[in-house]
Amino acid sequence: MLGFAAIALVACQSTPDTQPAAQPQPAPVVVAAPAASNSAALDTTVSVTPPGKGVPAKYAAFSGIWAGQLNGMYDGKLAVLTVSSGGQVTVSYAWGDLADNKPGVADGSGRISGNTMKLGRLPNGADITAAMLSEGTLNVTYALAGQTYTGQFVRVGR
Repeated sequence: MLGFAAIALVACQSTPDTQPAAQPQPAPVVVAAPAASNSAALDTTVSVTPPGKGVPAKYAAFSGIWAGQLNGMYDGKLAVLTVSSGGQVTVSYAWGDLADNKPGVADGSGRISGNTMKLGRLPNGADITAAMLSEGTLNVTYALAGQTYTGQFVRVGR
């Protein structure tokens, strides 16, 4: 009798063959990140030399690695490698895809006056100025071939 009850119970729990087929679920939408080769990338050997004790704080504030976007879409990285007590700087600037320019890096030098760093023309023909908005934020202007691009960069390393 117990065996018969167990068989009856199993029969009640089985699923009928007339169940509706499972509806296919839509595939998730995957948004690809921009290819790394199109992003701004500084040379891996870039090294920032901390400003010496005789460098005024307003100049020393520019030292470090900065990153941001120009016109909200073009990656840029600015490494302020050295800062002297007179405000002279050496830099390395990397850009991702920028209009017709393919990603690249250019080294240069310039000078800080007040709260603005003005670089000499870079080897790629670009002119760059960077104004300190607040500790840790630069307003960067990049001019090349008659076009001007602007954006805010934040310090990402020292």
